[in-house]
Amino acid sequence: MRIAGVLETCLYASDLDAIEQFYTTVLGLEVFARVEGRHVFFRCGHGVFLVFNPDRTSNEQSWVAEVPVPLHGTYGPGHMAFAVADSEIPAWRRRLEQLGVTIEADIPWPRGGRSLYFRDPAGNSIELASPRIWGLSERD
Repeated sequence: MRIAGVLETCLYASDLDAIEQFYTTVLGLEVFARVEGRHVFFRCGHGVFLVFNPDRTSNEQSWVAEVPVPLHGTYGPGHMAFAVADSEIPAWRRRLEQLGVTIEADIPWPRGGRSLYFRDPAGNSIELASPRIWGLSERD
């Protein structure tokens, strides 16, 4: 047996409208599910990126196909890194700057590859990074 990869990951935010606007406009992610005030889900490569409102998901039981989903949620900024091609980092930097997104750090890593760090509207630390920062190829 072996873990095949990350299927889904999530962050938390109270203002889901601002989150949806940011991730669709700035990063070009596609929304595939939304429940007003509870969550917004995005397609992301071979997986999904979920943003939940912790005011709802940590207090209200959710049911999927008549199965209860465990409560979850946290407050405060989290971190998420999206994989991008190393050759596209300069274009991403220009895009973020053109859209008025403040880049907190632009790091060339010792193993190779580079990361751009910035914040989403909820204050989460978002990173665009080449898989090379972890010694991975862009196909891993």
